[in-house]
Amino acid sequence: MPRIKITVAYIGTRYVGWQIQPPKVEHPQPTIQGEIEKVLTAVTGTLVRVHGSGRTDSGVHADAQVAHFDLPEKWARVNWQKVFTTKLPHDIAVTSVETIDDEFHSRFSSIGKSYTYTLWLNNKYVLPARYPFVWKTGPLDIAAMETAAESLTGEHDFASFQNIGTDITRTVRTMTRISHNCPDYAQRESLPDELVWTFEATGFLKQMVRNLMGTLVACGRHKITPESVLDILAAKDRTVAPATAPACGLCMHKVFY
Repeated sequence: MPRIKITVAYIGTRYVGWQIQPPKVEHPQPTIQGEIEKVLTAVTGTLVRVHGSGRTDSGVHADAQVAHFDLPEKWARVNWQKVFTTKLPHDIAVTSVETIDDEFHSRFSSIGKSYTYTLWLNNKYVLPARYPFVWKTGPLDIAAMETAAESLTGEHDFASFQNIGTDITRTVRTMTRISHNCPDYAQRESLPDELVWTFEATGFLKQMVRNLMGTLVACGRHKITPESVLDILAAKDRTVAPATAPACGLCMHKVFY
């Protein structure tokens, strides 16, 4: 059967994440995967399982989530771009559709991901159009955050930044970049109160980016020192790290293959 690769953008506010909920859930809430599968089922008359590159949590957004699914030959010829544009909710958009080699897997073929996290630095207000996409922190010591970010870059055991609820046991990851307002995602001229951080790694643990962001903000608020980040890493204990940042500021930005 032909394998179809799609790239999906969405506003995660109304959804409990990417992944469909287990059948045992009495009143399942809407998910991104579920909405896409609903469209495929309506057109083909059979359940088509969609496999995502990662599981974004409840309230998390995406610029370019990648997913794939397999279809019988007769359905592969459908103009799926048009179908998705017509039938998906307004807060989910399939931005590209292509037939891909059947050895491709949206999750296991990935060699890295990039997430962005957006902070709002003005305590007086948040622009209503930006409210669903930012964490209002107020002013921060950016230099302290940069120093802490340097300690988090490279290969480390990130156990202190993994939340419970996962069966992953190997917690070593390579963080290739933590930076703010990089050229491919800069908005400072038009939105000077926004600060966009980019986190790029070979892989991420459960809610790892939100935990890292919470730690950097704690540095920016002088609640912890940048130097203490190394101690948090060494502890390999989630209880010693600052609180998890809210979901609303997080966005899956890119998946690398």
